[in-house]
Amino acid sequence: MKRVRTGWPARRLDRRSAPASHTEVPIRPTTLDQSIESCAAHSGKLVANRDRRRGELAEALRQLLVVHARSSAAPAPRGGRGSGWSKEFPELLDALLEAGNKALSCWSAAELHLALSITDAVLTERPGSRAGWRLRARVLEELGEDAGAIEAHERYVALCRDDDLGITARVAGLRESAARLEALLTLLAEEFPQDARWRGVAPTELWAEGLDLDERGDREGAAARWVAALRTMTAERWPSTEVSESLDAFMDHYTAAAARRPGGLAGAGTVLALYADHARLRAQGPVPDPDTGTELITVGDFRNLVAGKSVCLVANSQKVGRGTLGAEIDSYDLVVRFNSFRIDPAATGSRTDIHATIHKHGFNWDRKVETRLVFGGLQEPWKQSVRQRLVPGAQRYLGDASLRWPLRNLGKVPESAWPTIPTSGFNMLWLLDFLDVSPTLDLIGFDFYATGAYRLDGAMKLPITSVHGYLSEKEWVMDRATSRTETRISLR
Repeated sequence: MKRVRTGWPARRLDRRSAPASHTEVPIRPTTLDQSIESCAAHSGKLVANRDRRRGELAEALRQLLVVHARSSAAPAPRGGRGSGWSKEFPELLDALLEAGNKALSCWSAAELHLALSITDAVLTERPGSRAGWRLRARVLEELGEDAGAIEAHERYVALCRDDDLGITARVAGLRESAARLEALLTLLAEEFPQDARWRGVAPTELWAEGLDLDERGDREGAAARWVAALRTMTAERWPSTEVSESLDAFMDHYTAAAARRPGGLAGAGTVLALYADHARLRAQGPVPDPDTGTELITVGDFRNLVAGKSVCLVANSQKVGRGTLGAEIDSYDLVVRFNSFRIDPAATGSRTDIHATIHKHGFNWDRKVETRLVFGGLQEPWKQSVRQRLVPGAQRYLGDASLRWPLRNLGKVPESAWPTIPTSGFNMLWLLDFLDVSPTLDLIGFDFYATGAYRLDGAMKLPITSVHGYLSEKEWVMDRATSRTETRISLR
């Protein structure tokens, strides 16, 4: 970020010193036509832009304008609360939300405000739009409007049957993070005494004074003014993004100074612990210790667990849900189920020894199993999801990073050879086939969604997404099948 002589980020110098109002971000009543006009105006600013994300936003805006023009040709009420345009033209609502999501992914202030204005239009038309509240919450978080984000998150959760995205924990994290910040600044104010004359002084001025003192070698005086600036910012409810950035800059100076003292950082333990808690809670929310009663296993350990045992993989398909294979499924040494599997003992069997799931959803993580394998293509989101979603005591063994993405990481199969994202079922099947230590390897009810999905109620709303290559996966299975019946495909 560009910095001016004072060291204060340049965009902050234009802020007024008067307290800001960030306790809520009310929805501005916005008609469809007003939103389309804003989107069209922003689209004009993106002409010939070479940034990839802005290119995707430009295409989404172009598609929105095309859909709007098509809908305008048909007689239908448009604009204003309750006018019904979203019912008349649902594709218009989808296009508007897609543009909002693409604007959010650009992360710049102009695009974030565009996304926020889109949520104004969506929620003016449909106050009960889950997608609208979800987008609004994410935009407000990026803008640092925590109070408004919390309200939007809570509205979203209230409209959902299940909190499979972990939003309740996210809200708790934002609130607890603010409490840790307050405790941290109180402790720092005791360490660096505050002058009553600083009350009412703009944080920009205090920060600049601190930098001047720091340049002259008065680190204590500088730190005292920086703490005063941070306390004023929180009292005036500045955006949390700006407070966090300023706090990070202060802590860089603080830790460097503490390291030079006798005893080093040991004497700053309480301050550092509060700062770490504040940052962690903002990033992922409060979580219990997931390692309780759980042993991490490598791919070698997993091989030993399945070696010499008969294994069946049970599909989340209507073919299973409508069947009567429960007893037969439970007769295998190991029963593998996936993601949001649903249990009906007569149809599906009752045992689950291995739960293989994508990291993005929270279905069945609380169901007790012997082994849980969590799949994910990107390591950092995978690590955060495991940390946040894992339920203490719900599994004996947990796959480590060596089991995170079998097809790509173990098989070294590049996207050029397998361009689609492998499903959880295919990653699991590929892994077992690769290890090749099970005398029986059967797929039960795998019809590749020909009969539809059979999942937990909360997951039935999830689409059968097009990012997976179901036909390619089916061909791979059939090429290796040794026998096949109406309900079973055997690979051994």
